[in-house]
Amino acid sequence: MQKNIAFFDFDGTITTKDTMLEFTKHTHGFVKYCVGMCIISPWLIAMKLGMLSKTKGKEKFISHFFKNTNIIKFNDYCLSFTKLIIPLLLKKNALQEIKKHKENKTEIIIVSASAENWVAPWCMENNLEFLCTRLKIMNEKITGTLLGKNCNGAEKVSRIKEKFDTANYENIYCYGDSSGDKEMLQLATHKYFRTL
Repeated sequence: MQKNIAFFDFDGTITTKDTMLEFTKHTHGFVKYCVGMCIISPWLIAMKLGMLSKTKGKEKFISHFFKNTNIIKFNDYCLSFTKLIIPLLLKKNALQEIKKHKENKTEIIIVSASAENWVAPWCMENNLEFLCTRLKIMNEKITGTLLGKNCNGAEKVSRIKEKFDTANYENIYCYGDSSGDKEMLQLATHKYFRTL
């Protein structure tokens, strides 16, 4: 029997906005979010200019906004975000594409640089597998650093190959919208870049 698999980026592909930014607005409010972004702007600019890695930039962001947050409280925020905000950010055509794959019995995996804490609840609600960036936790608190690598660029491919032997699939569908998806798109027999 023919085996098919589909890998979807999350932010910008299934959603209209970056969920890490929207999650932070949800937890801190717009004013505190804007103040925080001003404070860490030198690091964000350095990241955009290629002077700081995306991993270090993300860790600076997470550290500023969430370091020492209790993980139970943090995950409660994530569930709230999943229920209240994510539905407002979803692209109808992306959901239709996912529905089509489900009807065709395609395996569907969300591959995201966003933290699994808020992506996973949405995936589980929709019976989707996921590979995401993981946050390091110590003493039940967010440390501000990542557990392993940022799930972006070449790391998306590494995470996929850890779990799936793509040689076993006749059709491999990949969906992305940014430079961080380009390595993943090279796995595809059917690639979709900013076409949803």
